[in-house]
Amino acid sequence: MSDTVFRCHSCGGTIELLSGETVSRRAECPKCAADVKCCLNCKFFDTSRSNQCAESQADFVSDKQTANFCDWFTPRTTVDLVGRKNDGADAKKAFDDLFG
Repeated sequence: MSDTVFRCHSCGGTIELLSGETVSRRAECPKCAADVKCCLNCKFFDTSRSNQCAESQADFVSDKQTANFCDWFTPRTTVDLVGRKNDGADAKKAFDDLFG
């Protein structure tokens, strides 16, 4: 079981990291072989900021979709609400327990 899961910027495939594991510069998406350690997969990537990076100390990277040497890289993780299987039974049970 992984501790961190994030999605590839190119294909949307999942990339899993174990606790304490870092992303290598040569890491590739297991589904499409796109570079993983790139700006488009980083939590600091922000098109509205200077250099498109929210980390003010990071060096400028011109190609945002290829691997780079940025020391500030942190995988962009999100909560996957679509993948969760729930038929509403949990909500109905909670309602029934509250008013039942």
